[in-house]
Amino acid sequence: MKGKMIQRIMAGALAAVMVFTLAGCGTEKKDTKTGKTVSGEKVTIRILENDTAKKSGYLEVLIKSFNEAYKDKGIEAVDANMEEYTDLATNGPYGYGPDVIYQANDQIMTYAEDKHILPVEVDKLDCYEQIPEIAWDAYRIIVDGKTYYCGVPVNIQEPMLFYREDMLPENWQTNWDKDGNGTPDFFENWNDLYAYSESLRESDTSATGTEKYGFMQSLYDPYLASSFYLSYGAYIFGKNEDGTYNAADIGFSKNNAANGLKALKQFAGLMYEGCIDDTITLNRYEKIANGTYFCTVSTPDTYSLFIDKLTLQYENEGISHAIAAKKAEENLKMTELPGLMPKDGDLSKDSAGMTEDDFVNVVVMGGVNGYAISSYTKYKDACIEFVNYATGYDMVSRRTEMLGIAPAREDVAKQTGGMTDMIFKSLSEGKIYLMPSIKAVDQIWVPAQTVLGEVAKDAFNKSTGTEKYVTTEDFQKALETIDRNIYDAIFALAE
Repeated sequence: MKGKMIQRIMAGALAAVMVFTLAGCGTEKKDTKTGKTVSGEKVTIRILENDTAKKSGYLEVLIKSFNEAYKDKGIEAVDANMEEYTDLATNGPYGYGPDVIYQANDQIMTYAEDKHILPVEVDKLDCYEQIPEIAWDAYRIIVDGKTYYCGVPVNIQEPMLFYREDMLPENWQTNWDKDGNGTPDFFENWNDLYAYSESLRESDTSATGTEKYGFMQSLYDPYLASSFYLSYGAYIFGKNEDGTYNAADIGFSKNNAANGLKALKQFAGLMYEGCIDDTITLNRYEKIANGTYFCTVSTPDTYSLFIDKLTLQYENEGISHAIAAKKAEENLKMTELPGLMPKDGDLSKDSAGMTEDDFVNVVVMGGVNGYAISSYTKYKDACIEFVNYATGYDMVSRRTEMLGIAPAREDVAKQTGGMTDMIFKSLSEGKIYLMPSIKAVDQIWVPAQTVLGEVAKDAFNKSTGTEKYVTTEDFQKALETIDRNIYDAIFALAE
């Protein structure tokens, strides 16, 4: 997601290479002297999947299933055995990169802009009609008025709230469900999530005062913490008339985003300094499992990691593995983030005295993960066969079952129902802001991380009287710093 910046290429050159690469290479080899096709040789393609797919065993299942189906066609898939975020731009030209890569749309399209990814004739894939246009758009690139697609969607990502149902307060129906709709208020609006988190901190009587926390996340992360600025009218990049992104129009500081930054700092005050870096991101699975954190933020495809830790927690409490696994599946819940943020950014207000006009609807940054084909592969046709197989109904259903993803295929989503339907609805209603599919997005992460981390850390300066971010103007200037640093990173490097 956060690859290195590489220089912008001329659109004409990209169009030319795309026209050329659409012809591609077949699954058969050619004799370098005669140019004639050599048949009967087995083709081996290397597949780079994400770490979750590896740890859950899904990649092993996928490869085994594909190889069985294609054993008579001379094609074999193997694990690329590389780091999840292997740099295709660096490794590909030297033959070390994978043939097929699975990553988020922003990273794949960063590679695509610099010709490291092949365009795919997506309308020839079995999944084409089952994937909504908005998901395909994440892999769309327009060159000289022509549209190309450089990836095939598999699942939709957005920050989700994870919690243990058996950790809900016993009195939630009487004390935390003011409208009586059967959903705790702290899962519906951020003021009540703040209030409940505050009550947990106040009830922590442990010697260290570090055993009870409410909502916890790494607030420095621009992706996971996106609700704190996108909900208030901020955006990453504006768009041109043709729908393409305008990297010169950077919008972290736009509209009322300063109020969102106030809320971020306010919530940091109920956490500890692990929120200013990736500490909470790394320990969230264990801390949810042992009950230290009431809830946290992650993406749907990490569901299995929470399940594994919670199962182990129950086993350590003396329960057999089978019963522990069943109990974990019953108690681990995943839902969307609370849908309402306070318009003025003040989380401490009692929601009982607030009306709809006092809130703004929550918007989060999402993404579309999928497969793409390296432009350095010798076996484009074999790669297309693999991608077509891996995005078929059966394998996407299996991936959903094993990893808990929100599938991009509508037929699998319909079969799965529940949370998947909710995510699809949020996507169509504009509650999920898809990561821009241009390479300039690489330059947003460090500037945003730096400022968001500083604001979160400032919450711990209150006791010493050394706070830096106090007034709305202070928060506004912080956001303008993000915009300015992103602009400089994009265009100073391009000159």
